[in-house]
Amino acid sequence: MTSNWLAVDWGTSHLRIWWINAEGSVLAQRHSSDGMGKLRPDGFEAALVELAGDLLPASEKTTVLICGMAGARQGWAEAPYVATPCPPPSVAASVKVDTTDPRLAVHIIPGIKQERPADVMRGEETQIAGFLDEYPNFDGILCLPGTHCKWVQISAGEIVSFRTFMTGELFGLLEQASVLRHFVDGGGWDSATFLAALDEAIAHPALVAANLFSIRAEGLLHGADTNAARARLSGLLIGQELAGAKPYWLGQDIRVIGTGGIADAYHEALTAQGASVIKISGEGMALSGLKAAYRSFLEAAE
Repeated sequence: MTSNWLAVDWGTSHLRIWWINAEGSVLAQRHSSDGMGKLRPDGFEAALVELAGDLLPASEKTTVLICGMAGARQGWAEAPYVATPCPPPSVAASVKVDTTDPRLAVHIIPGIKQERPADVMRGEETQIAGFLDEYPNFDGILCLPGTHCKWVQISAGEIVSFRTFMTGELFGLLEQASVLRHFVDGGGWDSATFLAALDEAIAHPALVAANLFSIRAEGLLHGADTNAARARLSGLLIGQELAGAKPYWLGQDIRVIGTGGIADAYHEALTAQGASVIKISGEGMALSGLKAAYRSFLEAAE
């Protein structure tokens, strides 16, 4: 086996790789759009070799450690979920994948499942592993915004429970494919409107569907600003989520893990509710989790 190894974050719409030496330094990093959504199961190996093949030594096997959707049922090879409560899965729980290229020794890290209420994550568990590698004594709640926002209870280094909200996906559908699409196409932001809509949704979550339509009505009748309308859409949806996720965040120590506007919006929303919350950049968190998993792989091999 070569001392260098390949860390891979394989999502639905992306493929990211890092070529790493024995000391943990990144020697090269690359990405492509060959996510799970574009590939058949027999296409994953070819996509990986196309992106990273020139990095692989010809006469040695290279350990390839993968997190994310490559381990889904529709992915390269299914890596069955580990049940909560549990620590983030390590290489010991991974699935070894047979390859035709003799240079590859591929391991796929599994996701996590929760039986009641039924829930799953795949990829976020490695971000959580990266967070816990840096903050091993953290007890509290992790909020991981995205297309599907995860609220995760952490205690004693374990994922105790979690809940997924499809808020980001709902926002995208309403913004791009609903009757609201012509009224929320601004590129700016209106914080006051966002916070007002947030409070409105938390106080009256049952009225969110009606208040969403009022965005269109306001635009038709009063020519509402598209930036304010977009902020209102976001505030109503995130407010409804916070109303449902209240058992996770109320009175808890919270870390919002993410980058960009969506992480900022969740941090702003929780701060406005008086929550104890800190935002931490999600940049590199998956890589940190893969590095932690690889260290466990080396320790087990000793």
